[in-house]
Amino acid sequence: MKANALWITGPFRAELREQALDVPGPDQALVVTHASGISRGTERLVFAGRVPESQWPAMRAPLQYGDFPAPLSYGYAAVGTVKAGPAHLHGRRVFCLHPHHDAFVAPAAMCIPVPDAVPDRRAVLAANMETAVNILWDARPLVGERVLVVGAGVVGLLVTFLLGRIPGLDLHVCDLDATRGAIARDFGATFCTPEDAPAERDLVIHASASPEGLRLALSRCGFEGRIVEASWFGDKVCELPLGEAFHSKRLSLISTQVGQVAPAMRGRRTHGDRLALALSLLDDTRLDALLGPDTPFSELPNALEALLSPPSGAHQPLCPVVTYL
Repeated sequence: MKANALWITGPFRAELREQALDVPGPDQALVVTHASGISRGTERLVFAGRVPESQWPAMRAPLQYGDFPAPLSYGYAAVGTVKAGPAHLHGRRVFCLHPHHDAFVAPAAMCIPVPDAVPDRRAVLAANMETAVNILWDARPLVGERVLVVGAGVVGLLVTFLLGRIPGLDLHVCDLDATRGAIARDFGATFCTPEDAPAERDLVIHASASPEGLRLALSRCGFEGRIVEASWFGDKVCELPLGEAFHSKRLSLISTQVGQVAPAMRGRRTHGDRLALALSLLDDTRLDALLGPDTPFSELPNALEALLSPPSGAHQPLCPVVTYL
């Protein structure tokens, strides 16, 4: 059996390669892919060859082929139908943390059924929604808090979507791109640009992947506020003004990363439980605003650079979707 797979062959270079498929074992599933999502922040760093060597083990995708920096096949947002495998999965739609391949064999335990109410295209958001769930577990927001989300990318907006369900929050979302405002407002938040970002926040979620955004987050925290750092900077140095009010305001800067279940739920929820929860939370048509553009898999090598790094001034996509059928 053979499939086609997207491989990154060097900085800003990609191609489709024929990939041999193993015959599924008793604990494996053969999946034919319907759609996959591109996580622009992480995949941009991988495509550009900017994952620091010290982070190669930590940033390895669960079912990655090859090794950093290249050649490698990377990705973690595939949705498809199980064509062979355990009886409880056969014929079912599943989400799997797998790279961009038109078919693949994966451990059955990693193939999480997609709820009937969630269409294929929206289900590709599951990995990013799982990240957002973990961020909230680390942030531990409280009813009535003053909250600011800095960065209205996919993760920032999914965090906003979840926070918008908590009663009594004074919730603001900050971004340079005013076109994200309609989505933020639809999710229950007030949109603002950096110069208008409110101060005295009890909780700030930083998801802009820019040093300027993190500095803004620090400046907008109130006394004993906490900043949850949800961005990953790759090999970029991030300078912070920790000599200003950081100590006198007794601020907390908290790291969050989806590789481990957040301490608040560790030991009580598995990775699989967290991913299943994320899939169930996608049963909301408002989330379709995060998706697109759609690109046929056969065109992906030539389209990838523009999807990950559009020219300055061009429309910046949120979650590009790769279509296979």
